[in-house]
Amino acid sequence: MSVNRVTTRTEPEELDGVRAPLRGREAELAFIEERLDALARGAGGIIRVEGPAGIGRSRFLAEAAAAARRRGTRVFEGAADPGEPFVPLGPLLEGVLSGEEPLSGAQRLRDLATTPGRRFWLLQELGDRLREAARNGPLLVVLDDLQWCDDLTLLTFHTLAAGLSSHPILWLVAVRAGSVPSGVRTTLDRIRQAGAHELVLEALEDRVIARITEDVLGAPPDPDVLHLARRAEGVPQLLVELLGSLRDEAVTIENGTAKLPAGPPAPRELPSVVRRLDQLSDQARELVQTAAAAGGTVTVARLAELLGTSSAALITAVREALDADLLAESGDRLAFRHDLIREAVEAGLPLPLRQALRRQAAGLPPGSAPADAAAAERAAPGDTVVADRLRTEAAELAATAPGTAAERSLKALELTGADARERPRIIAETIPLLWQTGRAAQARGLGTAALAAGGLGPEDEALIRLALARLAAPFDFFEAVRQARTGAALPGISAAARGRLLAMLAVGLSMSGEHAAAEQVAAEAWETAVAAGDRTAEATLTTVRSAVSFHRMDLTEAFRQAERSAALADALGVSTSLWVPEALWHALLSNTTGRTAEALAVAEEGIRITREQGRTAATRMWLMTRTRILLETGRLADARADAEAASPTADDPGPGNLADVTLRYVMLRVALHTGDRQTAEAYAAEARRMRSDGAPVVRHFGSWMLALMADFEGRPDRAMTALDGVMTSPAADRPAYAGLIDPADAPVLVRMALRAGSQERAAQAVAMAEKRAALNPGLPFLAATAAHARGLLDNDLAPLVRAVRLYEDCPRVLARASALEDAGRKMAATRTAEAVPYFETALALYARAGAERDVARVRRRLRAAGVRRRPTTTGLSDAWPELTPAELRTVRLVARGLTNRQAAEHLSLSPHTVSSHLRRAFTRLNVTSRAELTRLAKLRDSGE
Repeated sequence: MSVNRVTTRTEPEELDGVRAPLRGREAELAFIEERLDALARGAGGIIRVEGPAGIGRSRFLAEAAAAARRRGTRVFEGAADPGEPFVPLGPLLEGVLSGEEPLSGAQRLRDLATTPGRRFWLLQELGDRLREAARNGPLLVVLDDLQWCDDLTLLTFHTLAAGLSSHPILWLVAVRAGSVPSGVRTTLDRIRQAGAHELVLEALEDRVIARITEDVLGAPPDPDVLHLARRAEGVPQLLVELLGSLRDEAVTIENGTAKLPAGPPAPRELPSVVRRLDQLSDQARELVQTAAAAGGTVTVARLAELLGTSSAALITAVREALDADLLAESGDRLAFRHDLIREAVEAGLPLPLRQALRRQAAGLPPGSAPADAAAAERAAPGDTVVADRLRTEAAELAATAPGTAAERSLKALELTGADARERPRIIAETIPLLWQTGRAAQARGLGTAALAAGGLGPEDEALIRLALARLAAPFDFFEAVRQARTGAALPGISAAARGRLLAMLAVGLSMSGEHAAAEQVAAEAWETAVAAGDRTAEATLTTVRSAVSFHRMDLTEAFRQAERSAALADALGVSTSLWVPEALWHALLSNTTGRTAEALAVAEEGIRITREQGRTAATRMWLMTRTRILLETGRLADARADAEAASPTADDPGPGNLADVTLRYVMLRVALHTGDRQTAEAYAAEARRMRSDGAPVVRHFGSWMLALMADFEGRPDRAMTALDGVMTSPAADRPAYAGLIDPADAPVLVRMALRAGSQERAAQAVAMAEKRAALNPGLPFLAATAAHARGLLDNDLAPLVRAVRLYEDCPRVLARASALEDAGRKMAATRTAEAVPYFETALALYARAGAERDVARVRRRLRAAGVRRRPTTTGLSDAWPELTPAELRTVRLVARGLTNRQAAEHLSLSPHTVSSHLRRAFTRLNVTSRAELTRLAKLRDSGE
C-alpha cells in the first residue's frame, strides 16, 4: 500500500553539505527554460519527468524550481515518499500551503482537508485559490514521486490541471519509470492525452561521469578511478554515493590526478540503499539480504528454501522489494536492479552472518535446518522428536504459510499415538490451520471425533472447544456460542484458556445479535485477559466493545475501538487472532456509516493479503464483506459476481450465517434492483429459513429480506407483518436500527410503512434515524438518511432537497439516486420543469449501477413529466447493450488477450469475479469461446 511523506521542497544531490553542479542535463534544462518563457507569456501546461530510481529526478525538479524563482515566478513544491506516514492529499496540499509564499486562506484549506465529507469543497476552494494566485503572476507547481501519491492527490492534480489549463500555471511532475500503480498509470495517460510534455532522464554519458567524478573527488580521475566510476552505469545517485564513500579513505590526489593506490576497494554501504532497506518490513529486508548473499540472479523458490518458508509466503515481501527498486524481475528469477545495490546490501551485514548466508546459499546446510518432507516421511509413528519439530515449524509458518503449516501439523498428529498426552493439544493446533486453508469440514471432523472419544482432561477439552468455536464463527453463530460457553464452564482450566473462551463467547454473542449478553461477557473476559496478559484476547474483546458502541449509536467510540482492535491484531500477527480478521469489522463499520470508499479500500487490501498468504477462509470472509460494500456503491454486477465467487459449499460446517447476512442478502437486493423475480424468489425462500435461525441477527436479516420481497410484489401490508418481530421486541435484544440493516434503509422503511398505512411505524423509523444523526454530527451520510426519511414522512420538499445535497459527497450511489427520485417526485407535483433534472440525475445513477427496475420506474416518471427519451442501456457503450459496465470492462480486457488472472489484477478483482463476469457475457452475447469473443469485440468497437 502506497504511503505519502509530506515535504515542502525537493532535495538536491549534496556532498558534505556542498551542492554539486548538475551535469549532463543541459538539453532538458533548456527545455524547462523555454516552458518558463512561455509561462511568463501566460501559457501554462504540464511537464512530466520520468526516469528510474537514482537518475536524478528530484535534483532536476529542484533546478527547475530554482530557475523559476530567479525569474520571479512563484513556486510551490510537494513530494510523496513511501517511508513516512500516509496523509491523503498531503503532497499537494503541503506543497501549496507551506514554504515562503503559501496560498492565501491556508487555514481554511487545512480545515476542509481534515473535515470528513468536505473533499468536494476542498477541491473547489483549492482551485479558486490557485486561480486567484495566478491572476497576480505565473505559478510553477512541482510534484515529485507521483508513483507514491494517494488516489485523492492524483485525482486532485488531474482535475486542477485540467480545470486551470487556461491560466498561467505550469505543473511539473516526476514519476519513477517502469511499473506503477494502476491509478498512477491512469493519471499519466490522462495528462498525456491532455497534451503534457514528456522528459525522460537517461543514464549519463562517459564524459559527464568523468566531470562528476572530478567534482566529487576534487581532481580528474585516472583510468582506474574512472573504471570504478563507470560501475554506477550512469546513475547519478549511485555514482555520487560510491565516490563519496571512497574519497576520504581509498582515493588520493597525486600530481593533480585522483588515484586508487591500494587498488579497487571492498564494497561499501551506500546511503540510498540503507534508507530503502530501512523502509522495508522485516520479512522483505531479510529476503533482500538473503538474495544479496546468494549473488547473481535467484529464483523465489530458492529464496524460500534459504529462508525456511514457502514461495507463497514470500509474495508480499517480493513485491515490496520490487516496489523499493532494490530488486527487478529477470525472466523467472529475481535480480538486483544494480550490482552496486547488491554489494551495498551485503556490505551492511555483519561478517559472521554474511559468511553463514553465503555458505547456506552455496548449498551447505546451516547448523539446524528445518525438517524436510523426506525426513518427516521416514519418521515412524511415535517419533516424538520429529513430531515436536513439525509442531514448532507449523507454529512458525502459520503467519506466512498456513497451508504448509497445516500439512506439518497433520503430519505431527499422524506421528503421535492415539493415547499420547500431546495428541489433544496437536488437534487443537491443527483445527484453525485447516479452517484457515479452506478445509473446515475436515477441521470440524477432527475436533468432534476427539470430543466424542472422551477421556480428555479439562484443559485439553477447553482448547479443542476454543478451536471449534473459532471454526464455527463464520458458519454457525449459535454453534460458536455453544462451544465457547461449554468450554468456559469447564472446571479447573487455566486462566488463559478461560479468557480466550470467554472472548470467543463474546464474539459469538455479538455476531448473533445478542448485544446485552455480549457486553456482559466481554466485561468478565476483559478482566481475565488483562490478568493473564493475553493481548490476543484483548484484540478480540476490543472488537466486541466496538460493536457494543455501534449498537448504542456512539459511532465515534465504535471507530476508536475498531481502530485499536485492528492495530492490536496487526501487531500480534493474523495467525494469533481469535476472530480473523479484526480489520473486517472496521470495514463493515466504515461502510455502514457512509465511509464506503475507505471500507472498499480496506476490503480489497484484506482480499489481496489473505489470498497471497493462502488464507482461504479469511479471503472468503473478506469477499463476503466486499459484496455488501459493492452493493451500496451501486456496483451491482460486481457485488453479484463476488457473491457467487464466495458462495457457500457443501463442505461448509453449518448453515453459513455470515453468508446469510452478506451474500444472500446482497443477492436478493441485486435481484430486486434489476427486476430479476426468479432470483429474488429463490433468496426469499432462504430468508424464510433464516427467520427460524437460532441467531437473532440472522432472524432479523431474514425478516427484512422478506419485507423487501413483499414490497417488491406490491404487498406493503405483508411487508409490515414480516417486520413485526424485529420492530416490537425489546430494544436491548434487537439490532441498533429498529428493523433496519443499514442507515440508508430508513427511507425505504418509511416509504414501505406509509404505503401500508402504518404512520406509527414510519414515525418510529424517522425518530431512530434522527437520533442516530444527532448522536453522530460528524457523519453527513447519517444526516442525509435522516433528512430523507423525514421528508418522506412529512411529505416535505425541503428535507428531501437537503438530503440530496448531503448525499453529494457520499459514494452511496443507490441512496443518493433514491433521494433524487423522491425529491423530484415531490417537486413534480407543482414544479414539473424543476423536477426533471432530479429525475435525470437519478436515472443516470441507476443506469450506471445496472439497476434496471429502478431505471424503468424513473423513466416512467420522466414521461409523466413530459420528457420523452430513447431508452438507454446500462452498458458503457451503445455497441454493447447486453452488458453491464463491469462485464464490458472484463470483455474488453479478455479480448485484448489477457488471462482471467491478468484481467483480475488489472481490475483489482478476484479471478472468480472475472470468471463470473465472463460467463454472463458469454451467455448474453451468445458466444462460446474467447476467440469468438475477440472477433466480436473487434467488430463492435470498430463500429462495423
